[in-house]
Amino acid sequence: MSERPGNAVLRYAESRKNLLGSLCGLAGVGIALTGTAGALWPLVVGGLYAAGALIAPPDRPATPEFAEEGDRLEGLRADFARLRAYLTEAELPPAARERLTALDTLVEALLAPGWVTDPEHLHVLARAVRQDIPEAVDTFVRTRWWSRFTPGTEQPEHHLERQLAALYEEATAIATALREAEAVRQEIHTRYVEGRDG
Repeated sequence: MSERPGNAVLRYAESRKNLLGSLCGLAGVGIALTGTAGALWPLVVGGLYAAGALIAPPDRPATPEFAEEGDRLEGLRADFARLRAYLTEAELPPAARERLTALDTLVEALLAPGWVTDPEHLHVLARAVRQDIPEAVDTFVRTRWWSRFTPGTEQPEHHLERQLAALYEEATAIATALREAEAVRQEIHTRYVEGRDG
């Protein structure tokens, strides 16, 4: 879920941060042209650009729209692909990105054909893909910007990490149930093979 460096540069060039920073930088050039800044004009222009880039709200990728509503595996796999494209665009801190990558890998494995057939398990995965994961990431992206203006509050990345950890535990419970079911199936087949006559 990493992107090419060229794409990141292009995305930043088109971002609100760069646009507002450039606007503030142009205001700095205007101040410099009046002679007010004197020899410090490069610092004024750079400082105003940085201030504009810092106060600009972050660009927020649009949350994916999911065509499917049921818990059919094929539709869920298609929606998971849409979710992954959205998650690639979201700017997340390294710890949250690491948790998200682990969750993504586990959900991908569970959605491989032939594994999850239990309707309850499919429902849990559908809820995670279509609701819980995108909402957790979108809420983080929205809250992160405002948290800069309210110091002393709990950092939004802590909430995101806790949410992703809880979702990982849910997916792990499904994987554990599948593993146990396969172990029982294998044991039953072993008894059958060993116990049949000739």
